[in-house]
Amino acid sequence: MSTKRSPARRRSSSRPHAASSPRAFVAAAIAAAGLVALPAHAVGTRSFELRTLEELKGGDLTGVSVDSNGNVRAGLTLGATPLPDATSVWSSVVLPDGTVLLGTGNEGKIYGVSGGRVAVVATTGQMAVSALVLAFDGDVIAGTFPEGKLYRLPRGAGNGGPAKLFAELPKTEDVWGLAYDARARALYAATGPDGKLFRIDATGKAQVYFDSDEPHLVSVAVADDGTVYAGSNGKALLYKLTAPGRATVLYDFDADDVKAIAVAPTAKGGAVYAIANKYAEAFAPPKRNRSGPPSPQPARAQKPGKGVLVRFDRRGVAERMMSDDDTHYVSLGLDDDLAPYVGTGVEGQLYTVSDDHVARLVADTDERQVGAFMLAGKRRFIATTDPAVFHEVKGVGGASAVWTSKVLDAGLRATFGRLTWRSDGALELETRSGNTDTPDSTWSPWSPPLTAPGDTKSPPARFVQIRARWSRDPGAVLREVKLAFVTDNARAVITSIEAAPKGQPKPPRTNLPPSGGEAPKPVSALQITWKVDNPDQDELRYRLSYRMEGQSTWRSMLKPGEKVTRAEYVWDTTALPEGEYRILVEASDEVANPPERTLRHSLESGTVLVDTTPPVFRTLALQGRRLRGEVVDGLGPVARIEVSIAGLEEWRPIFPSDGIFDEAAEAFDADLSAIVPPGSHLLAVRAYDSAGNVVTRDVEAR
Repeated sequence: MSTKRSPARRRSSSRPHAASSPRAFVAAAIAAAGLVALPAHAVGTRSFELRTLEELKGGDLTGVSVDSNGNVRAGLTLGATPLPDATSVWSSVVLPDGTVLLGTGNEGKIYGVSGGRVAVVATTGQMAVSALVLAFDGDVIAGTFPEGKLYRLPRGAGNGGPAKLFAELPKTEDVWGLAYDARARALYAATGPDGKLFRIDATGKAQVYFDSDEPHLVSVAVADDGTVYAGSNGKALLYKLTAPGRATVLYDFDADDVKAIAVAPTAKGGAVYAIANKYAEAFAPPKRNRSGPPSPQPARAQKPGKGVLVRFDRRGVAERMMSDDDTHYVSLGLDDDLAPYVGTGVEGQLYTVSDDHVARLVADTDERQVGAFMLAGKRRFIATTDPAVFHEVKGVGGASAVWTSKVLDAGLRATFGRLTWRSDGALELETRSGNTDTPDSTWSPWSPPLTAPGDTKSPPARFVQIRARWSRDPGAVLREVKLAFVTDNARAVITSIEAAPKGQPKPPRTNLPPSGGEAPKPVSALQITWKVDNPDQDELRYRLSYRMEGQSTWRSMLKPGEKVTRAEYVWDTTALPEGEYRILVEASDEVANPPERTLRHSLESGTVLVDTTPPVFRTLALQGRRLRGEVVDGLGPVARIEVSIAGLEEWRPIFPSDGIFDEAAEAFDADLSAIVPPGSHLLAVRAYDSAGNVVTRDVEAR
């Protein structure tokens, strides 16, 4: 399908998870890769399981296709012919003799591809040839920007010189789409920045067929009964026009533009297909000075948007066929069986979808964007952007088809076990492994092929890839690939321990509430939390011990038989003597590993104060507006003294006589003249120790 992509461009890896672990890391791995693990009691055995389209794509898909049911089969075989000096492909048309013309940027050249050779057949002097169409007895009409010009290439012309100007559309800068009505011999042009649809006759005379309220009409198509469809940028409206100025909105997309439209013949149902996109950044058409030369700037990679493909039946009823939240859609076309295909704006991929909504990735190129393609008739191709490459479709299926998975990441060095898969027909599967996230010369060679499920021979490593070949049966279908592995056991490490009164979040370096806040209620329990670095995400068991400062014996904090598996614990200190303690937390992965593989790590905390007794006022007296006294705490130090006028709930701090709270006894002598106004007042005085215990006394001011 595609040539082998550069590893640097398409580096992709997926991480497994342990089903027993509740961590966000595990949830992300499940969502992103669909990789599963056996429960932790299964001694750490895990597996990569590739079942869905998202899981099976992302690696190298050489001549294979993958559908949304998880089937991998031989697909398109593509050639690759670079377009020299072009950075992007905007449009294409196939001539009666099989020559393919490609409209390119950023110099507005038209390339011809025939017999494996590429040549410039015409130049426009514009930034890009954004639309090409066969019209008026086989002549090619080219639409360009940013000067709103149309060029004409007569049949058989194309010597690489300047194209002949056909029409210059009034008050137009951008020609985004062209469509030709052979029955009426009329050409339609979707334009900006005024959102006009022009109708042009064979002499180049242009008339406004429809003047929309949108800034740009970016797509146009004509049904064989003469009905015209146009799509806008702005509100993403799909218009249906049956006569000049007679337009109805067929559909209002929840998107930013209707990028392309394709219409099936009326005799085959007349279905209308449209792709619409919601972009991650605002639309800004390329501009240049009208009098200056075309800008040679390279194509800028657009941030991925979201794309949707919708089908409308002859009654106008919409049916959402396919959507993608990871990429916007750039190009649209129908094959000989009228199946729709869409080219993506990210990763250079081509998808199709069946009537029963089975999506299939049919081409995965090395380039960024599928600018144009043709999968109907005898001349089939895919033309891509960044860089500009012409991929001829050389065939479908074949013994050369190879599926290579994305790089699979075990997270740590792993030993790989049994490789299994389901298939219809004979396949050969191989593996290779390495310790870099992009395969390089340090990786192992591909293992001997397995023709039936069996043990892999790739050496232990962190990363692994799986490859399937269709050489034995080009018609085989692969599904449900699974590779078992077990990682080296890595020790979980406790990195920090914190303790705070239960229910009271611990501010930095203090257990005290904010100054002036409500006094806390006495608490005899400590909330202990700790952080752990658990590289292999094994389920862990924790054991907690304590000792009083100055003692050497550690005592278990847990009740007999109590099992702690979360990184938190509430320690009831009611029966403990007050004082400074240290806490020891041990992490063990014994739940996920046999005894000979079990690893442990423990960490000792800093001192933790167990203090439930508030300080006392040894003395407290108010003489005039002078407050004197002394606060004493059993363990200390005293941490704060505050005063408030009863009923005001506004507490003001008082400093000790020596200016710093650092002892178990602190005297204070404060002038309250600025705090207590004249008159009789009841004052509340409260003091905290460093554990947050508080005592409050009242004094009367006269």
